[in-house]
Amino acid sequence: MNKLDSALLNLLLKDGRMSYADMARELDISRAHARDRVQQLVDSGVIEQFTAVVNPARLGKVISTFVDLKVAPWALEEIAEELAECQEVINLYIMSDLRSLHIHTLTDSQESFDSFARRHLLGREAIISVNCTNLLARVKHGEGGAKL
Repeated sequence: MNKLDSALLNLLLKDGRMSYADMARELDISRAHARDRVQQLVDSGVIEQFTAVVNPARLGKVISTFVDLKVAPWALEEIAEELAECQEVINLYIMSDLRSLHIHTLTDSQESFDSFARRHLLGREAIISVNCTNLLARVKHGEGGAKL
């Protein structure tokens, strides 16, 4: 990856719908060259997908909860796969200690989160501990994704 690729990625991170013509003008290259470089980034797997960033509050999802689970190592992948299928779970990570899951959920109410927790987290032998914290305020948000 070179400087041009990084510049193209930064433009796409700001606006994934930016036209090749706008990219070309911004970077002083031809539209065809911009298109070819973006396609190479897709083909090489650097760009995995183009997507929309949705405001969850506009969809009624106003409770943002971060959940840290300690899980028996023998059940880690099974529980991670199960939770990944839940509509409330928007991000799920297996952590480096190989017994922790870090989960971000979005729900429309505390009652909805409580129902999710009771169905999927509480009273399970393989889940050793549960720590939940709700988001109070977003101070810095990776708008447009990571900068390269």
